[in-house]
Amino acid sequence: MEFTPWTLFVDIGLASLLLLVGQVLRARLRAVQKLFLPANVIGGGLGLVLGASGLGWLPFSTSIASYPGILIALIFVTLPFSAASGPRRAVGRNVAELFAYSTVVILLQWGLGLALAMGVLSAIWSDLHPGFGAILAAGFVGGHGTAAAIGASFGELGWPAAGPLAMTSATVGILASIVGGMAWIKWGAQRGATRFVARFDELPQSLRTGLVPVGERRPIGQETVSANTIDPLALHLGLVAAVALIGYWLSQGSSSLLSHYRLPTFCGAFLVAVGLKRILSWLGIYHYIDAKTMVRVGGTSTDFLVIFGIASINIAILVEYAYPLGALLACGIGVNWLLFRFWGPRAFGELWFEKSLYTWGWTNGVMAMAIALLRTVDPEGESHLLDDFALAYLGFGPIEVVMVTLTPILVAQGHGWPLAAVALAGALLVFFLLPYYQRRMRIG
Repeated sequence: MEFTPWTLFVDIGLASLLLLVGQVLRARLRAVQKLFLPANVIGGGLGLVLGASGLGWLPFSTSIASYPGILIALIFVTLPFSAASGPRRAVGRNVAELFAYSTVVILLQWGLGLALAMGVLSAIWSDLHPGFGAILAAGFVGGHGTAAAIGASFGELGWPAAGPLAMTSATVGILASIVGGMAWIKWGAQRGATRFVARFDELPQSLRTGLVPVGERRPIGQETVSANTIDPLALHLGLVAAVALIGYWLSQGSSSLLSHYRLPTFCGAFLVAVGLKRILSWLGIYHYIDAKTMVRVGGTSTDFLVIFGIASINIAILVEYAYPLGALLACGIGVNWLLFRFWGPRAFGELWFEKSLYTWGWTNGVMAMAIALLRTVDPEGESHLLDDFALAYLGFGPIEVVMVTLTPILVAQGHGWPLAAVALAGALLVFFLLPYYQRRMRIG
């Protein structure tokens, strides 16, 4: 089918319709509310069932599989502009423990996934791609955004099946996050491990239905320029799109300058955004960029990325990879379970259950799932966990970016085993250093 501007319009319109239907279902169906499924996942699932891979009722174009690769570049542009630098204070024990636990989970998922796929699964299914193990971390600690990035990178390197597999991994991760998280909450409440447990009925209406009451609504951003010259939203959208375009040009140029290497578009866009933020700060005009508006631009891009990503999953590919993918994801869930049950109490000490539950939420699913689970056991925010996590993320966030960027390149060059070894060694190093740090803190 010939691609025209109207083709793009139809694709966006269908995705928007699915997103709205997903929100209506979340607001009206109590069963959906209890699963905490976001509207984008509900809509994406409907798109998969009703689209070309399912019943064929929705006339999506064949191009929707390429949209996530573009949208992830936009999302990465917004990150430097929407990230808070955090208060300048000493990193306390809570922050260090969250950093250590999260870093161990991240590196374990990357390293163990690669090692399991190359050392065990490939011996059973000999035609597996060397990068198959990266699907675990891309979907679990990464989510649909990282899944799109990994899929695009591996796709450019000759493995197009990576995209659908990574999207499936992210979707399974969200389900594991919520279903497993609610099971953990029940277990913790029965054993007295929770401190501020709330029942589902006690959760705020906005968290259950997704609809915010009038008295609880907050502005989504500030007007930093006059609409007489340019609409504030147009300014931010234009900035994001322009930076992403430069990132695309960097990606294209890198392939001609460097043999056997192409800088991923999302990585190039992120680097340009970081540089531009510094330049604008140096010029004294960065205050015209509103962080909240950038968060909303990134959030909107994420919603459509998830819709297109799930709706474009090729079910035939899932059938082909069903057994190795199931084994890989089961291993990832099992590792997270073991860390929660046996290392969580030692790694965190005070409020270990709440901290482990929050980490379970985002290392299986996404941050929104983690917050939903945390609000279930800490409805008043008495743990102040989100404040500490924001500081911890400044430390381990770059690790994710590096792994997402380098993994496809190193695997394609035959360096999968060294990469897995470095990741596992890093996880073990942090694992054994944390008790030493905790002893030092107690002595000090």
